[in-house]
Amino acid sequence: MDVRCQSIDLGDASALQQLKVDALAVGLFSHQDQQALHQTLELLLSPGEHAALQARLAQRRFKAKPGECLSFERLGGTPATLIVLGLGEPAGFDLNGVRQATASACKAAAPANSLALALPLEGLPQQAAGQAMAEAARLALYQDQRFKSEAEPARGLDQVLLLGLPSDLDAQVGRAAAHCSGVELARQLVAAPPNVATPQHLADTAAAIAREFGLTLKVLDRNDCEALGMGAYLGVAQGSDLPPRFIHLTYSPAGEVTRRIALVGKGLTFDSGGYNLKVAGSQIEMMKYDMGGSAAVLGAMRTIAELRPAGVEVHMIVAACENMISGGAVHPGDIVTASNGKTIEINNTDAEGRLTLADALVYACKLQPDAVVDLATLTGACLIALGEEIAGLWANSDGLAEALLRAGEATGESLWRMPLRQSYKEGLKSGVADLKNTGPRPGGSITAALFLQDFVSQGVPWAHLDIAGTVWSDKGRSCDPPGATGYGVRTLVGWILAGAPAGPAA
Repeated sequence: MDVRCQSIDLGDASALQQLKVDALAVGLFSHQDQQALHQTLELLLSPGEHAALQARLAQRRFKAKPGECLSFERLGGTPATLIVLGLGEPAGFDLNGVRQATASACKAAAPANSLALALPLEGLPQQAAGQAMAEAARLALYQDQRFKSEAEPARGLDQVLLLGLPSDLDAQVGRAAAHCSGVELARQLVAAPPNVATPQHLADTAAAIAREFGLTLKVLDRNDCEALGMGAYLGVAQGSDLPPRFIHLTYSPAGEVTRRIALVGKGLTFDSGGYNLKVAGSQIEMMKYDMGGSAAVLGAMRTIAELRPAGVEVHMIVAACENMISGGAVHPGDIVTASNGKTIEINNTDAEGRLTLADALVYACKLQPDAVVDLATLTGACLIALGEEIAGLWANSDGLAEALLRAGEATGESLWRMPLRQSYKEGLKSGVADLKNTGPRPGGSITAALFLQDFVSQGVPWAHLDIAGTVWSDKGRSCDPPGATGYGVRTLVGWILAGAPAGPAA
C-alpha cells in the first residue's frame, strides 16, 4: 500500500474534482449542521447528488457518532464513491479517533484501488496524526489467509492519499510501514496453530530477522539451559516432546551505545494447563495465543531492526516451550530451582508462564540493562479486571511506568498501571520452598507480578505488561480485524524511539 500526504486546499472545488482516486472519505463532527453538510462534500456534489445524499443521511438517521459510516455511490463523478465518517464531538477527537475513522474509511472503500481521506486534524500533532492514519490504513485491511485452501478476494487498497497534510511528512508517514510489518508479524505468530508456531518456529523467526537485518542471534537448547540452572523454565518444558528453545536476539546500533534495553516475551506456544488441565469453557483451543508476549517482542525487534535507532542496544529474550501432559510432565507439588537459586513449589501447573519468565528475567538482568520490560499473556485475572482493550502495567520504577504509559497512549495501545502491593506477597509463601508459583485467587494478577519481581536484580528498572486480554479480539476493534491484534509492538517501539529507558528502580 502506497500512503502519501497531499497538501490540498479542501475548499478548492477544482482540485477536489481532479483527484485521481476511486473514493473520497470525509469526516464530520456531530455538532455540524447535517442539512448543510461539510464544505468539501458540497463542492463535490451536484444539486441532485446533494439532495440524494441528504435523503440517505436522514433515512439512516446519521448523527456523525464515532464509528458511523455511510457510502454514497456517484454516477460518473470523480471520485466515484463518497464516504461520510462520523467523528463524534470535536473535544473528544484524538489520535484514537483518527485511527478509528481511517480504519472505517479503508474498510468502506475496499476493494477500490485508491482512496483520499480528509479528516479535521486541527489541534492534533500533524506528524503523529499522519503516522496514525498510515498505520490504521494498512492494519485495518490485514488479512491472514495462510491456512485456507482457497483465498478470499483481497481487500487491499493500492494507494491512500492523506489530504491536508504537508508532503514533507511523507518520510515520517513512510516509516509507518516498518511499524506495521512488526505488528503483522506478531499477528501471524499469534494466529498460527500450535502445530506450526512451535518453539523451533519462534527460533526460526528470530533467525530470519537476524539474517535480513544483520542482528545477532543465540539460541540455547535444553543442555545449554541446564548448564545455566534454568530449572523453572525446563520444569515447564519437560512435559512436551518438542524441545525447548531459549532465544536471545540482539540489535546493536552503529556507533556508541548509550542505552541497553531488554525485552522479555512469554513464549508458551501451547498451554494445556499441565496436570491442572484447562477445564471445559476455558477455550483450550485458543491457548495457541499464550505466546503473545513473544510475538510482540519479535515484532518489535523486526521494526527496530528496520528503523535502526541510534544509541540504543536492544536484547530480546524468549524462553519458548510447550506446557503439556505426559509421564515426564511436572507434577503439582514439585519443587524446581530457578537460575538465581530460588526454589519454587509448583502448586498450579497452569501458572507456568511465570516459571519460564523467571529464568528469562534472571538471564536478562545479567546483561546489565538500563531497563527490562516483559510482556506476557499471564493471568485471566487481568482480563477480568481490565477487559479486552487495556493491558495491565506493573513497574518498580515510576519513570519507566510513565514512559510506557505515554508510549501506549501515543500508539493507541491502552495501559493501566496496577499496584505492586508488597503485603500481597504473603500469599506466595511456601512451607517447603522459597515461594509458591501462585497465591490466592483475589489479586491474582498482582501476585503474579510480585512473583516475577523476585527474579529481577536489585536496582534494575523493570516493568511487566500483562496482555492477556489484548492480544486477541473475537469481533475486531478500530484497526484490528477479528483475531490476533499484534498488541504491544507499537508501544515497545514507541517507547524505545522516544528515548527509553526512564527512571531508576525504587
